[in-house]
Amino acid sequence: MGARKKRAPRRGSLGFSPRKRASKIVPRIKSWPSTDVGQPIALGFLGYKVGMTHVFMIDDRPGSPTYGREIFVPVTIIETPPMLVLAIRLYGYDPNKGLYSMGEAWTTPPPELELWRRISTIGSLDTDKMLKRLEDVIEQAKEVRILAATQPKLVGGLEKKKPDLLEIKLGGINDTNKVFGYAKDKLGQLIDIKEVFKEGQMVDVIAVSKGKGFQGVIKRWGVKELPRWHKHRKGSRKIGARSHGRSTWWETPAAGQTGYHRRTEYNKRILMISDEGFKIVPAGGFLHYGLIRSTYVMLHGSIAGSVKRPIVLRYPIRPPRWIKKTGIKKPVITYISIQSKQGN
Repeated sequence: MGARKKRAPRRGSLGFSPRKRASKIVPRIKSWPSTDVGQPIALGFLGYKVGMTHVFMIDDRPGSPTYGREIFVPVTIIETPPMLVLAIRLYGYDPNKGLYSMGEAWTTPPPELELWRRISTIGSLDTDKMLKRLEDVIEQAKEVRILAATQPKLVGGLEKKKPDLLEIKLGGINDTNKVFGYAKDKLGQLIDIKEVFKEGQMVDVIAVSKGKGFQGVIKRWGVKELPRWHKHRKGSRKIGARSHGRSTWWETPAAGQTGYHRRTEYNKRILMISDEGFKIVPAGGFLHYGLIRSTYVMLHGSIAGSVKRPIVLRYPIRPPRWIKKTGIKKPVITYISIQSKQGN
């Protein structure tokens, strides 16, 4: 009989610890990339997850074994109605405390947006006076950002009326004055997904994953279950805690909250941006969602989150090398699956 195995690779990733519930369902974007596209542009957008289907497309990735051939690709659909720009916010930079807010200017939201459901204290606003204050300090500003609100009433699968807010950095050019001018032109106006992203581009997807509640160590960390009929006491789905004195090591897998975590997926390719939702919606609509009534985005692969969950799209913070070499090319899609029932 051999000796007991004392070493094994750990289970799960400590990079995601502590595995606690997300603070809010609309994730905040913590990092922004540096982009240069020659004109001011918003670096993010917010949509709602519809579901999944599949397409056939021509593989255009250089070096791929199937380059130039037709391949099967699973895709995720995200409905992205236009967002309303509600406010402009300037940020300064201090070496000791980092970024800090220098002020903001708000516009009076239209009644049909029903922003009072999200911000109950908003009242009459003097937009011109607030803009004048920002113009006086624009030379010291480091970043220009906007606060944009979604329009849930335009989304086919949502029942809620309360808009979601997202702070989006403006970039695309290294000139704060031009970026601020673009923000002033967009204040109180709608911004469309087609103004931000284009087909063939890579994006980072930030979302809150599906919640699974309080789970044991087997499901949460993937550790091996003990022999079920012998060589253990009081349950096979447990793990012995490695202790040091009276405390337990934080690296030790343990039961706890599973799912509903904020997660970022890098470099998801946009295969299609369209307003013609009837071309991809199956009979009766997507499962647990329904019909698509506004602009939608088709992403390559799966993403985190359940159906109807807010999904944040951001410019890629570390794009792949082949995109840098070949540039952004529009994918060639030969077939889109439209089935009577769709999974998610």
